[in-house]
Amino acid sequence: MEDCLFCKIVKGEIPSQIVYEDDEILAFNDISPQAPVHILVVPKKHIISLAHITKEDETLIGKIYGVINKLSDEKGFKQDGYRVITNCGENAGQTVKHLHFHVLAGKKLGEKIV
Repeated sequence: MEDCLFCKIVKGEIPSQIVYEDDEILAFNDISPQAPVHILVVPKKHIISLAHITKEDETLIGKIYGVINKLSDEKGFKQDGYRVITNCGENAGQTVKHLHFHVLAGKKLGEKIV
């Protein structure tokens, strides 16, 4: 998608603080963190939301969770815990129409959801 913020980040058109990258997935620090650790994990393939995944995307979604697990280990927040959030659609607060997973850690998280 030409006007998609995350597609532009994936293409390197917008700078980001990348913490992980492979052929299918990019993870980078959120520019407006809601916790001491706030990483966004996105598929490089443009998928609008969880409501738009296909059968062929299921392996990719599983791989994303594997990357999140790897990052939690590498960044040292696995043992203390972390939250993974994905918003699906406008009523859930999805503002960027590209599937993404918020990984929040580094403090005790309250009931408030980002």
